[in-house]
Amino acid sequence: MYAEVGDRLMRDGLHAGLGQQLGVIVEVRNSDGSPPYLVKWDSDGHESLCFPEPDTYVMRGRNIEV
Repeated sequence: MYAEVGDRLMRDGLHAGLGQQLGVIVEVRNSDGSPPYLVKWDSDGHESLCFPEPDTYVMRGRNIEV
């Protein structure tokens, strides 16, 4: 997986009890663009370190509206 600051991250919520989650990547910890990513989540604005699972997708581009 590769991402840059400003890309959108989407979790499909395949695990029980989790719905779809959207956020923007505010920090990429590795110079090669690999995880983990610091993500600001749209639902409540909190930031958390994300280690993407198989149900997680990166949507490239700073101006993507979902």
